[in-house]
Amino acid sequence: MNSKVLKLISPIPPSVNHYLGYRTVKKGGKYLAVSYKKPEAVKYQKNFKEYIIRESLIQHWDKVEDKFRHVYYDCVFYFPRIDMDANNYFKCMLDAVTDAETVWSDDTQCRERVQGLYYDSKNPRVEITITVADNVGIFDNEEQSDNFEDRCKHCSRYKRNCKLLRQAKEGRIQEEITDFICSKYKESKE
Repeated sequence: MNSKVLKLISPIPPSVNHYLGYRTVKKGGKYLAVSYKKPEAVKYQKNFKEYIIRESLIQHWDKVEDKFRHVYYDCVFYFPRIDMDANNYFKCMLDAVTDAETVWSDDTQCRERVQGLYYDSKNPRVEITITVADNVGIFDNEEQSDNFEDRCKHCSRYKRNCKLLRQAKEGRIQEEITDFICSKYKESKE
């Protein structure tokens, strides 16, 4: 898998409080609240998306296509003020990364982590480091996943597209698998 690192620098994105706006529309005689992206969010995402696409090419980043493979999104925030909450700034950023279509398939793959909070009123920014997580589904690493699947290949369920194996690779906890041993294993007759 990709052992490379993608490093990005973002301006401080719009917070979740300034990401979406709401307006009322009349539909079928009823009034409904409809959300829309605010102009500052649209502008930020367009610019950051273009930057991500360029940097992915320059840094030779390989997109993580497997939607069950997770990616660490480590951020160091340099806020202009001390009253800002880092957790409010991920949504707009991550949506821009997903829209770039060069880093991951979906932001459900993302494990966002705040690695530092500093205050720099002259140059506010977010320094981002993206790396692929070692684990594969419920397995601690690719080797553990491969070893589990190698054993599965001798099971009668394997050729029928074993649901337990598939869900283990998706990261689903199942009572049939304990300590990486499947209780439904049955030696294939072949």
